[in-house]
Amino acid sequence: MTLIDDLRRVFKTSISFILKAVKVPRSTYYYTKHSQGREYENDQVIQAIDEIRQTDAKYTQKYGYRRITLVMHEQGFKVNHKRVLRIMKEQGWTCQAFNKQTRKYNSYKGTVGRIAKNKLHRRFKTDRPYQKLVADVSEFRYGQMSQSERIYLEPIMDLFSGEILAFNISAHPTLEFALKPLKEALDGLPELPYRTTVHTDQGFQYQHKQWQKTLKTHHTFQSMSRKATCLDNAAMESFFHLMKAEMMDEHFENSESLAQAMTEWIEFYNNRRIRTKLKGKSPVQYRELANQLAA
Repeated sequence: MTLIDDLRRVFKTSISFILKAVKVPRSTYYYTKHSQGREYENDQVIQAIDEIRQTDAKYTQKYGYRRITLVMHEQGFKVNHKRVLRIMKEQGWTCQAFNKQTRKYNSYKGTVGRIAKNKLHRRFKTDRPYQKLVADVSEFRYGQMSQSERIYLEPIMDLFSGEILAFNISAHPTLEFALKPLKEALDGLPELPYRTTVHTDQGFQYQHKQWQKTLKTHHTFQSMSRKATCLDNAAMESFFHLMKAEMMDEHFENSESLAQAMTEWIEFYNNRRIRTKLKGKSPVQYRELANQLAA
């Protein structure tokens, strides 16, 4: 549009008069004017996105456009998320991992102990660290293509930031397997001016008197989902779906390699995986920032 600008300067008249004379719509003029140099800018955006995807390539290549946009904003790029999405589609960088369906482990064996009331009632948000913790068990498969072998994971999550406070991996989902991360998480809590609530489903481990005794020893409330209502523990279900989508895209021959991959991913999730809900912070970064602001 430099020709129109030159005509405006030569005849010293308004841009509207020049556009009318050359029969160019105002919208076309301003769109083209503001789009000048766009190809060069696209190259910069493409390079920035590629560098972000390579920083922790095993995991960051599974970042979606929203998370990529957050990182770019942190780096000083003023770029719209729609533009990032368009470029990622053009480059073939969009993640397809979340389209996969995963099998859910069910630890419910009927009423074998005491069923606690649902104190959470799907109120997963909280502005207080360690006020609401959730736990669940999920299975991860390995071995031959049939993937007949499996190991189990139980994490304890803080709903304030999504941080995994403790977890355990075992070949058998026993009571002792479930109690280990619970005790580790509760023993590590600081002194709080409020009581913590631990929410689970109605799995046999959580109905057991030893689980309930551990909660009582730590002056902690127990909460349980309603029977066959997975949405009552949706935060934990979402975590398992995310974990399996991002790390189970490769085949594991044995339990050792799978357990190592699971441990590494949880470390990445806690410390380096940014979340849009946490304003572009990882769970640990968000919790540390909250502690600094409260100090």
